[in-house]
Amino acid sequence: MGAGYGNIMDVETTGASRETADQDRLDCEGVEASHKMAKIDYARMKNYRSIIKQVGTKYDIEPAVIAAIISRGSRAGNVLTNGWGDSGRTWGLMQVDVSPDGGRHPKKGDWNSEEHLCQGTEILIYFIDRIRIKFPNWNSEQQLKGGIAAYNTGDGQVKSYEKVDKKTTGRDYSNDVVARAQWYKTKGGF
Repeated sequence: MGAGYGNIMDVETTGASRETADQDRLDCEGVEASHKMAKIDYARMKNYRSIIKQVGTKYDIEPAVIAAIISRGSRAGNVLTNGWGDSGRTWGLMQVDVSPDGGRHPKKGDWNSEEHLCQGTEILIYFIDRIRIKFPNWNSEQQLKGGIAAYNTGDGQVKSYEKVDKKTTGRDYSNDVVARAQWYKTKGGF
């Protein structure tokens, strides 16, 4: 599953930045911190496992990637207020940007619905495809990581693989999501 978008286990990652790890008052950073945060969110994430897997199958993308975006963006729903995050700028588990000065995506479905996860996954795939066009010489795993970064900041902000997270939230979004996805795939049953 997800072979068309690269194997998440083969994506290089440095994991969470100190800034991101500090949100959970962790005594570490990097891949270890990303894995700890994924594990912290795991009990809530299990509630969504079946729809995450359905959506992953439907779009041929690894469910662990969807779970990791949910973990990073909404902490598996834990930081949302009635489905809203980022002061009402983002919607749902995957934190789809609905703000007029941001992504301008329409709010689709309930915050924890399959419809919402389909929308978020379609946006992710759109950005992976944009990165594929922009960087045709990158391998599938690099394009996947670039697409994850673009999901957070837009493809126009992804300028090189070496600085893929330069403009992302915490300057670590794709690296953190990749590390969390690797945990969800190997330890979380996604």
